[in-house]
Amino acid sequence: MERRTKAFMQHLGQKTLNFFVYVGGVFHLLCGTIFQIFVPPLKRKELFEQMYNVGVLSLPIVFLVSLFTGMVLALQSAYQLTKMNANIYIPSLVSLSVVRELGPVLTALIVAGRVGASITAELGTMKVTEQIDALETMAANPIKYLVVPRFLALCIMLPLLTIYANFIGMVGGYLVGVYKLLIGHTIYIKMTFDPLQFKDLFTGLFKAFVFAAIIAIIACYEGFRTEGGAEGVGKATTLSVVTSFILIIASDCLFTVLFYFMFP
Repeated sequence: MERRTKAFMQHLGQKTLNFFVYVGGVFHLLCGTIFQIFVPPLKRKELFEQMYNVGVLSLPIVFLVSLFTGMVLALQSAYQLTKMNANIYIPSLVSLSVVRELGPVLTALIVAGRVGASITAELGTMKVTEQIDALETMAANPIKYLVVPRFLALCIMLPLLTIYANFIGMVGGYLVGVYKLLIGHTIYIKMTFDPLQFKDLFTGLFKAFVFAAIIAIIACYEGFRTEGGAEGVGKATTLSVVTSFILIIASDCLFTVLFYFMFP
């Protein structure tokens, strides 16, 4: 019994130590990335390539997910609100839900799964094939060369994708509200935008910016610590996506509490 207790405490201590090492490594990479952003020169060609990969190539899947999300949200709302003859509130519910929560969160999850996994796989492959070591040998800073363009591209493009997702989500709600639930066009548009405030848009875009930083740093960190060949690359990619998902949901909950309950 004593031996099992000792083994359990050792295992728990090792897991705790690994957690703090992980957090420290992520924080160190974040600080190094922010510092390197202000160190010239900025590789604009690489930045624009990453912006294209993050933003333009994500437009089709963001369109489909946002459109159907808006439609499903309107249909589910109508199922309950029609019982109370409150169909008029469906546009407001859809617009507020999409702008405050669903737009930023779903877009971030899509980008984490598509772009974050790609970044981790790319950097992980470079790590196991010793290309990153070669950069250091040539006195090139891997953070400046590899992380900064991806970090900036995500921080620029994810808020823009969020605005795009918000609009498409409201279009999906409009299609259901006007053509299925027979709410008047003018009333629907009015009830969609009247309840929206600047705070709603700001909080959604602020969340998107934080989500972008999370995706970029976690993806790059997992790529840099990859080991074990092709199998290691697969494990690092999986861990990157899972960790990003958890942190996105957790930070979304935190900011919702801060913006709407602690500082309403």
